[in-house]
Amino acid sequence: MPVKVVHIAPVGNVIFSRNSRSKSIRLSVKPNRKIMVSFPAYVSFREAARFTEEHADWIIRQQRKLETSLPKFSENSDIQTRYHYITFRKHPGKFSVKQTKDHIELLYPESSQINDPEINLRIRMVLTGIYRWEAQQYLPPRLTEIARRHGFTFGKITVRDNKTNWGSCSGQNHISLNLHLMKLPDHLIDFILLHELVHTRVKNHGPKFWELLNALTGNQAKQLTAEVKKHSPFQF
Repeated sequence: MPVKVVHIAPVGNVIFSRNSRSKSIRLSVKPNRKIMVSFPAYVSFREAARFTEEHADWIIRQQRKLETSLPKFSENSDIQTRYHYITFRKHPGKFSVKQTKDHIELLYPESSQINDPEINLRIRMVLTGIYRWEAQQYLPPRLTEIARRHGFTFGKITVRDNKTNWGSCSGQNHISLNLHLMKLPDHLIDFILLHELVHTRVKNHGPKFWELLNALTGNQAKQLTAEVKKHSPFQF
């Protein structure tokens, strides 16, 4: 899949990729401000570039929408995770990370604001790395414990950075878990793990699925599901 990066005013750098499986030109704007254009083999690069220019207003609107939806940080707002205590501080140098045992200090330049797009992105990348490490330490043994308690079996466990769901279970009973689960209260983590374990027996969300999940949660499945929906992987 050949990739080409081209600066297109007024949106900035755009990543173009030709995809033989594509049937049309596809344009997307990512949370890290990357602009991606995928186009079929029969479409010329010039045509894909012209398509992008014609949709510049849409790209700018999407960028603004994403910026307003991104988490905001404060120099005075510390973050307590399961295994770490995270603080923010300005300093004379470049963006850097300082760790002493379970304390992680995120240092950003005095000339910048904590929610400048580049600083905000760097902070989110570091926090995602922290949550990934914590998820790998905590989620697999916790899933194993809950499975053993209720008599479930499953295949492989993977931990991913996912923006669309908290977990999934494949047809082979491999379970994928979202690293952002580590931001949730313990009872919601357990509920989502149990939700995926139930899918090892019932592969849909039909009546049998909810009947089993309710039996295992004391008829709290609907209430807990509503509680989960109040949270988002984008929250920090």
